[in-house]
Amino acid sequence: MSVFQHATFYTTVNELRALPLPEGVEIAFAGRSNAGKSSAINALANRNRLAFVSKTPGRTQHINFFQLGNKRFLVDLPGYGYAKVPPEVRRHWEGLLGTYLQTRESLHGMVLIMDVRHPLTPLDRQMLAWFGSTGKPVHVLLTKADKLNRQHAQKVLKDVQVFLRETYPQCSVQLFSSKTGEGVKEAGGLLAEWLGPLESGTDLIQEADAASKEGFPAPEIKNPRLKGNKTGGKLP
Repeated sequence: MSVFQHATFYTTVNELRALPLPEGVEIAFAGRSNAGKSSAINALANRNRLAFVSKTPGRTQHINFFQLGNKRFLVDLPGYGYAKVPPEVRRHWEGLLGTYLQTRESLHGMVLIMDVRHPLTPLDRQMLAWFGSTGKPVHVLLTKADKLNRQHAQKVLKDVQVFLRETYPQCSVQLFSSKTGEGVKEAGGLLAEWLGPLESGTDLIQEADAASKEGFPAPEIKNPRLKGNKTGGKLP
């Protein structure tokens, strides 16, 4: 059973003062608009409409929190790159996300969504450079892997691995398809380790075991060490 399976909507935030108290552990999901972020969240939760899949890129402009239990949260961030909004709205949006991602003490790491057909766009690289300064882990999901043949997808994966290894060693990467289910167990296992054990720890152990059986290394399950960063910054 996925640790995200029983996720429930908790709150939506458009102002810093409305952020929940920084307690427990949070995992943020970020990515370029139309890269498949909402579909990836829904696949991990094995739910059709946990995260809204919009036909209009950039429509979602709030930070949405989903509760996983025992002060564990999945945090769905607005997509970047396509939103057609007035400059003052964009500035507010960037300030909200920038402050959250760079100063949130309960934020353990970020899942960065990239379309496997268009990985490491300039905006993706800017996000990596910006969030990488926090020292917190990043896991890249190369989504829509079903759109490429196996040989091509593996080549893209290798190229991205080389780039990350040389520039952002705290990052990991995998192929992912919300349509076929490729990579769902692997991603679930890693993120379960990030979250640490819930009350019993059973669900997370099952996720880690499943990831291991699929050939994706699942680190020892333990409580993640939370750390904040007060550097400030601006989103791409």
